[in-house]
Amino acid sequence: MKHFLTATALALFSAYALPATAETLKVSSYLPPKHALNAMIEQWGKELAEKSGGSLTLELYPAAQLGPVNRQFDMAASGAADITVVLHSATPGRFPMTELAGLPLAAPSAGNASGIASPRLTALADEFLAGEHAGTKILWMAVTPPLKISLKKVEPTSLAVFKGLRIRYAGQVFQSVLESLGATPLPVPPAEVQEGLSKGIIDGTLFPYEALKAFDLGADLAYSMEPGIASATFAVVMNQAKFESLTADQQALIVATTGVDRAAAFGAMWDAGEEEGRAYVQSKGVKIVTLADDQKAALFEAITPIIDATISAVEATGKPGRAFYTAYVQ
Repeated sequence: MKHFLTATALALFSAYALPATAETLKVSSYLPPKHALNAMIEQWGKELAEKSGGSLTLELYPAAQLGPVNRQFDMAASGAADITVVLHSATPGRFPMTELAGLPLAAPSAGNASGIASPRLTALADEFLAGEHAGTKILWMAVTPPLKISLKKVEPTSLAVFKGLRIRYAGQVFQSVLESLGATPLPVPPAEVQEGLSKGIIDGTLFPYEALKAFDLGADLAYSMEPGIASATFAVVMNQAKFESLTADQQALIVATTGVDRAAAFGAMWDAGEEEGRAYVQSKGVKIVTLADDQKAALFEAITPIIDATISAVEATGKPGRAFYTAYVQ
């Protein structure tokens, strides 16, 4: 009896010693474990745990363990996961306003680095983009450095070499860009790009250097072209009902540790990762080819009509596409 009472007392003490409102939030990411977005989420999770005294923690499931790239937003909106990483271009037509930030030549006037573009997009999210993310709370947005066309065999010394090449893309904007160059766009999921290259299903891909490193594609490619074409947009979102179920202190902590400041910190991390990725592809023997000035001019001439057409298409749906775009590039 004495041992029983002692064990019971210890159990009760342990129960009362633990935070009564402890929460572990399930985070889903389709990206590989070493990707910069996952690294930032892990860093954020440590900050939440420390500042909450252990009452708020994150459990990250990378590499599409909980679902593929095109299911990430719905998983957050439905509550299948508490927080997810969303690639907007993975579900064509779903986020037309948001994807305007990834248009060719689109960038804030201060520059096209992720450390500039990501906080700018985050600052505009509540005003312009909440409707496209219904059922979730936008924690922060991210904009990649401009994506580069990387090829397996053909050196991109001119725009003419792209005619007929099968190139992996994601999203309507990138499809339009590739078609304007005479290439054949193929919507290959990120995790299947390496297999597609090795089997000859695709001749190249559109990725930032950081992603080429994250997916370890250096050995499968021979060339990358600069300048970059356009950017991809991401969002880290949380199920709205889950957020509202947290205590006031937990909600306040999430708000205080996300938003514009988190986007800026992540963007800086992504920019550093882009430089590391560039060094990585070169270490794998990938030749980086810079387009000649006349070819750059031809590229910009080819893709400029895509900008107006895409903005006009968004406006035609009744959304303030031009107002958002104008605000973003200020």
